[in-house]
Amino acid sequence: MSVPTQHDGMEDGGGSLFDEGPQPVPFERVPPNDLEAEQSVLGGMLLSKDAIGEVNEAGVTNEAYYRPAHGTIHDAIMDMYGKGQPVDPITVAAYLTKSGDIERIGGASYLHTLVQAVPTAANAAYYAEIVVERFKLRRLIEAGTRIVQMGYAAEGEVADVVNAAQAEMQAAAQLGAGGGLERVSDVDDMLEEYLVSMDAPPPERLPLPYADLQAMLPMEPGDLVVIAARPAIGKSVVLLDIARHVAIKHRMQVLMSSMEMSRPQLMERIIAAEARVPLNRVKDRHYENDDRQRIHDAALTIGGAPLVVDDGPAATTVQLRSRLRWLQAQGRLPRVLVVDYLQIMKASGKRGQNRTGEVDEISRGLKELAGEFGIIVITAAQLNREVEKREDKKPMMADLRESGSIEADANAVILLHRPDAYDKEHERAGEMDLIIGKNRQGPTGTVTVAFQGHYARARDLGTGF
Repeated sequence: MSVPTQHDGMEDGGGSLFDEGPQPVPFERVPPNDLEAEQSVLGGMLLSKDAIGEVNEAGVTNEAYYRPAHGTIHDAIMDMYGKGQPVDPITVAAYLTKSGDIERIGGASYLHTLVQAVPTAANAAYYAEIVVERFKLRRLIEAGTRIVQMGYAAEGEVADVVNAAQAEMQAAAQLGAGGGLERVSDVDDMLEEYLVSMDAPPPERLPLPYADLQAMLPMEPGDLVVIAARPAIGKSVVLLDIARHVAIKHRMQVLMSSMEMSRPQLMERIIAAEARVPLNRVKDRHYENDDRQRIHDAALTIGGAPLVVDDGPAATTVQLRSRLRWLQAQGRLPRVLVVDYLQIMKASGKRGQNRTGEVDEISRGLKELAGEFGIIVITAAQLNREVEKREDKKPMMADLRESGSIEADANAVILLHRPDAYDKEHERAGEMDLIIGKNRQGPTGTVTVAFQGHYARARDLGTGF
């Protein structure tokens, strides 16, 4: 019996056992571009000042051009236009000669070629749109390539990689040629918009559980509000009061990111506050009198409230952005994002930076989320121990822990103070001061509420239950 070789039974084109089949012919794909449109844009700009304005309004910058020489010419035109200098092939050639770029763009003759390539400047805006669209496609391809690289590198937690990939794609999809260029308005346009809106109903303020605080502190979309205190003073109570009031009473969407408490712990606090059953009895399942009926009635009120709780491990701003995008895609973008609390969050930037740098990054990230999604972000923050060294234990803005940027980033800062936290027999036992230390939308000052710790809530003074 003969031993079969690798070629036995493989004649007549059968190939080898190790034959992987026909190999594709390698080739380079050219990224999306339209050089004729780029030339037409520049030719129109060299012919007409109006075309320069139209191209600029379309969001075209030097990055939008596929050919680098075209980006150089664009910058020269825009610089001269901004200085009020005449723009034509001769003056632009002189500008580029002085800057040392004339040979890089193909010489002065190329500028005349651009003018000859376009019969009229009237269609510059149309060609500009083509250039922008091709640029956006290239940005998407670049983002896709980076996502593929992240997947193969497999560095860090899978959840972080997924969130980073989503952020890449979101940025590529949202940014046009101007990299997020804002619309610029003349003061007359802004004045007209205001006069038209003079008699319209005022913007709806975020409903707050404390009447005096709402009167002093209007919270608007894009705001970052910081509620700061030492441990066990009542940060979580105030945050949960706001979340409950907005979601349960006013049925507005709220996302609560809690790194301090689990979902069962949060629900126990919500039940205690809404049912007015002491928290220790809720936790111990030791019900008295009409506790069960109160809890049943509270459950009917709580049910269906648009409150989403995320009690995962320490979040990053990248993860919060991903969760907000997910809710937005479902039509459930929250009116308010509540974060408990800032210093527990993880920085998503480079490792090795000091803690102050990390907290600064987190603070800026939360402010960016507020602006990006048009929501209100309310976060708790820890104060340093200097508070407890003072005789009256009253907090100040300088007590914000581990960061110089929290105060700068925040639209409002509320400092919490409870005299009975340090002296059980204090004459103001049962009261909590909400000291508005910073308020970009109104006055600073102090609001005093009744602190009902046994119910895990605070109330306006004089309202009883």
